Amino acid sequence: MSLRVEKVCELIRRELGTIIEKDFRIENCFVTIHEVSVTPDMRQCFVYVGVLGKPHQQEAAVEKLNKARGHLQRDLYKRVKLRCSPLLYFRLDKTVERGVPLLNIIDNLPPPLPDLPADEGQDGAQTSSAK
Repeated sequence: MSLRVEKVCELIRRELGTIIEKDFRIENCFVTIHEVSVTPDMRQCFVYVGVLGKPHQQEAAVEKLNKARGHLQRDLYKRVKLRCSPLLYFRLDKTVERGVPLLNIIDNLPPPLPDLPADEGQDGAQTSSAK
């Protein structure tokens, strides 16, 4: 990804987050933008959102964002001036939900064994070579 595309992604993520926070309400859910990915030709923009809520509320929130895409795009491109304004596509990002069980597994691992002193390892090698 080129530096320009990275800058555009970050700018869209920041401005779109502000617009959703101020002007867009979703009942009983908390929506955050995790990542924005723009195609190299700047025609499409995939917005990966995380939704805190029940599973049916998550799908409904993403569907509501996709339905309000025109309004969100218009507000976004008033703030962000680009030669070609990419079309927004909202997708549900479940990486946090997949990461929590992995963190629980890591937290439940037994503590590591203590390291053996370096002298014991060398003594064992000397005794085996002496035989």
